[in-house]
Amino acid sequence: MIDIKLTDDWDKVFPKSEKVSHKKVTFKNRYGITLVADLYKPKDTMDKLPAIACCGPFGAVKEQVSGLYAQTLAERGFLTIAFDPSFTGESGGQPRDMASPDINTEDFQAAVDYLITSDEVDGDRVGICGICGWGGMAINAASLDTRIKATVTSTMYNMTRVTAKGYYDEADNADARYEMKVALNNQRTEDFKNGEYAKAGGVVKEVTEDMPQFVKDYHDFYIEDLGYHHRSPGSNDGWNVVGCMSFISQPIIAYSDEIKSPVLMIHGENAHSRYFSEDEFEKLTGDNKELMIIKGANHTDLYYKTDVIPFEKIARFYNENL
Repeated sequence: MIDIKLTDDWDKVFPKSEKVSHKKVTFKNRYGITLVADLYKPKDTMDKLPAIACCGPFGAVKEQVSGLYAQTLAERGFLTIAFDPSFTGESGGQPRDMASPDINTEDFQAAVDYLITSDEVDGDRVGICGICGWGGMAINAASLDTRIKATVTSTMYNMTRVTAKGYYDEADNADARYEMKVALNNQRTEDFKNGEYAKAGGVVKEVTEDMPQFVKDYHDFYIEDLGYHHRSPGSNDGWNVVGCMSFISQPIIAYSDEIKSPVLMIHGENAHSRYFSEDEFEKLTGDNKELMIIKGANHTDLYYKTDVIPFEKIARFYNENL
């Protein structure tokens, strides 16, 4: 069991707002894992507030993008939390830097548990916000949890889909999946022999011209821009590569067409995630679903560029639906 130790320092990659109060909170999910979150609340308010739980991107921690979203939305009148998912950052769970379609969907539902029972929150007005790979988890949670009244995804990825089928579904065939499973299971044997597990998916330390553009984008974000954080798997060595094998055969978002609550999906015009966002959006039904494309923006622009992220639109969406 990991010993939860919370830092008292402001160690976010974004500046602290003087418009909101901040504190650390903890709560447990149904797997008994303690999750740690930063709670942001507008200053000088005594009323119960509508609330939003934020998480993502995949491989990030609450001191990065989700915290920026949470703090900025709190400036606009919401009580928000940005939480570290299980196995990540200050949250509990072993082994470290692990991911699970089931547990990480449950993390969102546990965040809703916390908010809906808080004395500071109007329990009938709770929404969620998922960024990048946690956009897929957010849609999955919204398809399960009727307490979620509004959902926003930003530059959304379905991590189970990209794991099983490859980027742009380019490896969506049995032979490609078999070769991947052979490699992962051989690595599993080596991990057991070595008594430790291999990691993959962390940001590259140096960029070369022949690398895909999204790899360059992530490098610029995590290393050169505002995003690096010492607790972030994406900033360092990445995820337990074998431990995430379940993403191949446990697809999420099976019943997104049954989500009755409003959904706003945002992505950049030039984002490599656009393929996934648009395809997943097409599966949604009802006239309360909206797709917003940010002209000229790439994937990581929606991580940290406050002049690109449409916070006013997001706040208006929540205000209208929470």
